[in-house]
Amino acid sequence: MMAAIKKISKADEIAWDNYVTKHPSGTVFHLTAWKRVVEKTFGHKAHYLTEKKNGYIKGICPIFELKSILFGHAFISIPFAELGGVLSDNENIERGLINRACRIAESEKAQYLELRNRKELNGFKTKSLYYNFRKKISSDHDENLKAIPRKSRAMVKNAIKKGLSSETGHHLLDEFYKILALNYHRLGTPIFPKKFFNNFLTEYGKNADLLVVRTKEGHLSAAVLFFIFKDQMIPYYAGSDFQYRHLGPNDFMYWELMKLAVEKGCTIFDYGRSKEGTGSFSFKKHWGFEPTPLSYQYHLVTLDELPNLSPANPKYRKKIETWQKLPHFMTKILGPVISRNLA
Repeated sequence: MMAAIKKISKADEIAWDNYVTKHPSGTVFHLTAWKRVVEKTFGHKAHYLTEKKNGYIKGICPIFELKSILFGHAFISIPFAELGGVLSDNENIERGLINRACRIAESEKAQYLELRNRKELNGFKTKSLYYNFRKKISSDHDENLKAIPRKSRAMVKNAIKKGLSSETGHHLLDEFYKILALNYHRLGTPIFPKKFFNNFLTEYGKNADLLVVRTKEGHLSAAVLFFIFKDQMIPYYAGSDFQYRHLGPNDFMYWELMKLAVEKGCTIFDYGRSKEGTGSFSFKKHWGFEPTPLSYQYHLVTLDELPNLSPANPKYRKKIETWQKLPHFMTKILGPVISRNLA
């Protein structure tokens, strides 16, 4: 007989992370470090559910409750993450954990529960909003360079000729944040508080780092926060200074990350998620990565139709344009207040 489903305790965290690491579908987002980052930065309430048998974890379901005047009341697995959802030993455990998550959303009178799955589960409404880009890489730098399609490979080589250089380290947080805030303003997106990224570096330690790109003259041109999880290199938060786009800083940045991935023994380069029709979607395809649709699935509680909080939603168009016109210093003040619910 299975033990009753219950919330995770502090004593369970090591066992939880061991389960995530060993599970074939476990991700960097499922780790309890992500939970602590979201709690420390935004204060959102977590319900980390487990299923155990004989003292051993047999399934997990991490969900967070988000309440916002602007964006509503929802439970999400997992906020600010590409993926989430249930990890389990079998379908019965998976269904039990999902049912428990649904009951929590219902009891709290939330609008919906969102599960960010890689593959579609039966019985849920599904939105194919994002696509993931990942592929195997070689342990040989030359082979990886040759695998990049001709135009993007030419951009990498041109960036090298132009004298671009990179540096990694936690000490680069201020420079990373400067670039990211500039990029988010240009795109019309509220920037997260700096402590969000500092908390990632603190909680993930050596498995999270920053890389910045500078021009030959030393000007910041691009930056990225990336994770190492098992055999995977995962660039996640990235941005660039538009005025240096002719130098190819983005192509150079990802090439430097690919080289670093090889040095760290990674065999998978995970470009992360992008929406179809966006510049980042096209950029990743031009690097020879094929898009795989992600299944964001919903249990609707008080809503009659799927929520649409995407920036591509026409009702947000004017808000985005207004944000782009605000003075940059103001977006750095207001952005962290709004972004806590842009999960």
